This record gives sequence, C-alpha cells and structure tokens, in this order.
Amino acid sequence: MASVDGEEPHHVINIWEVNKDRLNTMNQKISAPPRLLSLAAGKSTCCIFRVPRSLVDNNGKSYQPHIVSIGPYHHGEPQLKMIEEHKWRFLGSILNRIKVKGLTLEDLLKAVESREKEARECYSENLDMGTDEFVEMLVLDGCFIIDLFRKVAKLVPSDPDDPIFSMLWILPFFYRDFLRIENQIPYFVLEVLFDLSKMPGDESGRTLSQLALEFFNNCILRPDEDIPKFSQLRGRHLLDLVRTSFIPSETEKPRKIQTPTHVIHCISKLHRAGIKLTPVKAESFLEVKFQQGVIEMPTIAVDDFMTSFLLNCVAYEQCHKSTSKLFTAYTTLLDCLVNTYKDVEYLCERNIIKNFYGTEGEVARFIKNMGKDIAFDIDQCPLSKLFSDVHHYYRNDWHVQWAGFKNAYFHAALIILVLSFLQTFYTIYQNYHHD
Repeated sequence: MASVDGEEPHHVINIWEVNKDRLNTMNQKISAPPRLLSLAAGKSTCCIFRVPRSLVDNNGKSYQPHIVSIGPYHHGEPQLKMIEEHKWRFLGSILNRIKVKGLTLEDLLKAVESREKEARECYSENLDMGTDEFVEMLVLDGCFIIDLFRKVAKLVPSDPDDPIFSMLWILPFFYRDFLRIENQIPYFVLEVLFDLSKMPGDESGRTLSQLALEFFNNCILRPDEDIPKFSQLRGRHLLDLVRTSFIPSETEKPRKIQTPTHVIHCISKLHRAGIKLTPVKAESFLEVKFQQGVIEMPTIAVDDFMTSFLLNCVAYEQCHKSTSKLFTAYTTLLDCLVNTYKDVEYLCERNIIKNFYGTEGEVARFIKNMGKDIAFDIDQCPLSKLFSDVHHYYRNDWHVQWAGFKNAYFHAALIILVLSFLQTFYTIYQNYHHD
C-alpha cells in the first residue's frame, strides 16, 4: 500500500489460530494407547504376534491359517467357516463327558474368564472383542483342540465317518494351522480346559504336552519312545511347545565372541577349502557342530509341514523379547550354506536334507527366502562359536592350500592311473594281435 503524506506503508499481519477440533483430535491421539502394536508387545508375557510385513512379502501365506482359525487374529474369516461349524460338535462332545462330574459350559466359561486379563496380554494387538466374545472364542477353540488331540490318540471314541478324520486332506492342514504364529491361544488356557475336561482314568497318565506332541508327531516322526520325556514340557502356546521340544537341553548360551564373527561361505566354497559336511544322529536337527574341519549336521526332512514350521518359529523368535534364537541361527546357517540348487543337491547327497518338498531349485529358493529380512546378531547367537570357527578355518591359508594340493594331487594321480591303464591295455592288445 502506498504511503500517504509521507507516512510509512502499512502491512497486514495475519495471525494463525489453531483449529480447536484439530487440537482436540491431536490430544486424543496423544492419550490413546497404540492398538496395532500395543505397549504390552514388548513384555516377555506377550507371545502371540502379527508377522512383520517384510516376512509376509517374502514367504506368502505361510503365517496365516488355511482351514481353521485359532485365536482372535483370523476369527470369523469367511474362508475358515467350514471348520468353525465343526468346533461346536467337539465342544458338545466334551460337555457330554464332563456332565457326570457335575460340570457345565458355564463352568468352562467362568474358569477361562478368570484368566482373561492375562490372556489378553499375550497378544501384541489391543483386541476389539468384549469379554463375552473373547472368552467364548477361547473356550470354543481350546476345547476343539483338546478333544481333537484325545480323539486322534483314541482316548475317547470318535465316529469313523466323521469327515474331520475320514477325509484325508483335513488333518495335514490342522498340523500346520495349529503351529502358525498368528493362530494361537495361550497355553495356560489349554491347560485350564484340559484339567477341567479330564475324566478319571481316561488319560492313561498322559499330560497335555504329551498328547500335543503325539498329535504333531504324525508329521515330525520322532521315535514314539522319545515323546514321554517331554511330559512336563510347557510352552507359551502350541507353536512354542513344539519349538521348545527341538531346543537341545545342552544348548550353548549366547556369548560375545572376542573377535568379530563373519557369515560363512556356501558349501561349494567351503568344500574347496577342505571343509566337509557329514550327517550325524541326534535328537534334534538343531544340534549342529564343527570340529576338525567337519560340519556335523543331523538330517532334516524338508516337506510342507517342516517349511511352515521353520518359518513360523523364526517369525516368533523375531518378535518375542526373551526367547532363544536357535531356529533363527539355524536358518541363517542354511542360508549361508545354500547359494544355488547345486548346494542343495550336495546336502541331499550327504543325507543332511531329505527332500520331500520339490526340486532342488525350489528348496534353494525356500531357504533363501527364509533368510531374507531376518534381524540376527551373529556375534551373540547360539551358533556364534560355530560361525566363528568355520570362518577362521576357511581363512587359514594352510587349510586352503592343503585342500587345493589334495584336489590337484588326486586329479593328477587319477590321470596318471588312467594313462597307465590305457598304456597297459594297448601293449597287451598289440601283443595279442601280434601273436
């Protein structure tokens, strides 16, 4: 604006005012607790998680149930409705048995409701379920699992024409769906329902852990006599129970290696450096050792069940605060050893991998995808000493030179042997024809 009579020009200053509605909304967000990843998710009591998006992108639907939902994360999804309808039959089966003890559905609901707060804290999300719906879901899902375990173990009668058992495709999906990290209920809820539904003399002394591990042993195929030693084993949920059963009792505790540990090379490079791989017998495929230039690895059967189980164990270890990271260390070792399908071929030839999954190339892709986007402290993992020892053995010039010498000497000796044989044959052949 031009000045008048020599006066200074005037400037209009706009003073911004805070929108009151926006301010209220911001204050509400400040005071509201996080929902998708609750504050309780960082506690050791939290044990049931949504899988990180990066792992889902790498491994597809390996973390989500295919035919049966257990727990709140996939509750009510339409593609899982078929088995949802059958859960009520299994609940009715339990109720028919426990009524001789004077127990009813109301007793089951009250027993689980008394642990509601503890159960909610097991989930990494704040759940949009009221008490009635949440408790009903836990009782229905828990009773379904327990009655299924008992019927498969033939502790209680089942109808031979029940489609759950007569259709061959259903149980194999249960084995996998019950061990998905997003598809769990707390183990203590199962224990409450198991104890309430126990009938005098109907369990043959078997604990819930034994029944669970017997059920999954239809896929794992441990010797039957190995199962009873896990009778007192407990987990935070079924996935953790089965996972813990593979953790060797003498697992070395993580310790900081004085010198930096490095990721080891693939099998073909290790082989050229004189490092061998040999199969060994052990109670768990996780019992991997390295001594005197030899990596000793128990045999692992790679199939649809084991691939799903490994992925979910790693996802669980990635999320849980205080659990052992041995599955993560093992899968990282496989990721290091396998670079191409030829490395898988070598592992199969050495009987370290029994391949029921697909082609060697498909197994190699699975292993490489399993190792992607994994947070892993190689210096403080349960296999840190193995990683360090293999790396230093590989870097030792004497071992590399000796391995190269042996290979060169063997090939040279083989060539000389072949030439000598040919020369001898030719001489005999000439003399024979000359005579």
